[in-house]
Amino acid sequence: MSGAPLRLHGYWRSSASYRVRIALNLKGLAYEQTTYDLRTGAHRSAPYLDIAPQGLVPALDTGEGVLTQSTAILEWLEERAPSPPLLPADMQGRAVVRGMAALIGCDIHPLNNLRVLQALRSDFGAQPEAVKAWIAQWIQAGFGGLEELIAGHGAGFAYGDTPTLADCFLVPQLYAAERFEVDVTAFPHLRAAAERARALPAFAAAHPQRQPDADPA
Repeated sequence: MSGAPLRLHGYWRSSASYRVRIALNLKGLAYEQTTYDLRTGAHRSAPYLDIAPQGLVPALDTGEGVLTQSTAILEWLEERAPSPPLLPADMQGRAVVRGMAALIGCDIHPLNNLRVLQALRSDFGAQPEAVKAWIAQWIQAGFGGLEELIAGHGAGFAYGDTPTLADCFLVPQLYAAERFEVDVTAFPHLRAAAERARALPAFAAAHPQRQPDADPA
């Protein structure tokens, strides 16, 4: 394993970058950050495209190569630093947690990320209220299913009584929901799990507003 420090390439308000920051903090792994302002398209030009050809954040330079896609990065971190574990010890539990993470990472987040919202505005002429309704529709639909999973499997956190990968996905997605003023009152178990996670130092330090490239509060 290379002795070079981990370097996270990301953006302060990126939900996917936020997930990785949480996991790095939970694992107690030191890392440095290089940031790209997605609003100016900095991720779509060199030097970032030389690092991550798809032009999406985050990317993690491990010292031995660059990893992309937050789910793959989180799985790599779980293998790199198994303690504390972010996946349950049993096979069934691991599958449930991965399913929770995928619900957010595959079914909610992609429909509300910056490039999709920009396409709605530029390609389809969507007005602000229509974009806001689009965002709320997909977040609330996904949160409805996740609420039931957390009610059935949570014991303080999204799954069980310690943070898992599910919480690494949940907290950033709830941040996005709040940012877009989505009504989440119908999801009490989800909100309670996220609030408990947010109270932990690892989650608090990963908050977008505490990142070096954050806009002034």
